[in-house]
Amino acid sequence: MPVPENFETPARLSAKDRAFSQLQAWIIDGTLHAGEKLNDTELSRALGISRTPVREALQLLATQGFVEMYPGKETRVTVIEPKDISKVLPPLAVLQALSAELATSIIDEKTFEQLRSINKAFADALSISDYYSALKLDEQFHECIVKIINNPYMMNIIAMLQAHVRRLFFYKTIILSKTSIEEHEVIIKAFENRDKELASKVMKNNWLRPIDDFFQYNNSLK
Repeated sequence: MPVPENFETPARLSAKDRAFSQLQAWIIDGTLHAGEKLNDTELSRALGISRTPVREALQLLATQGFVEMYPGKETRVTVIEPKDISKVLPPLAVLQALSAELATSIIDEKTFEQLRSINKAFADALSISDYYSALKLDEQFHECIVKIINNPYMMNIIAMLQAHVRRLFFYKTIILSKTSIEEHEVIIKAFENRDKELASKVMKNNWLRPIDDFFQYNNSLK
């Protein structure tokens, strides 16, 4: 089980949180492969911490669907399938649409400008096919909206689902489209007009459309 060396993790996190953050990142980007068996002794050595926080991190990763634990036997990275896009995006779309609806009446001018700035950077990244940067900017766009409603329960669930979206991206399932640029602009205008129904509707479609894009693209290859 090869793991990277000389990586950096935030020093202020607890040992368990550091382990969780790093292991999740390695699972998302494929450093730890789907189906790979994980050895907590090797992981604790690589991370420079004891086995207890590593085990605690693995348990949390299991509850979020990133690893599968078989007590007394083994722990493996969950296998990801392209069709999982149809499982991850619908609940995320509903939560993001609700966030947009709730944010409409309280979002301010400063946030409008921030959202426009992020969307412009998103468009610039897509124009040069820098898809990873575009993905991170898309996350920032939606994160700005979610933060406004200040609901930690929704934020935690959305963050977990968003992590699975990143994993799908690395497995070439999430296809970023320039259509998102236009949808983001419509969402911003809906916020300015305090039109919560439109903001919610477009936001939901913004998250569901990639499902159709993915299957249409794959059907075109057959």
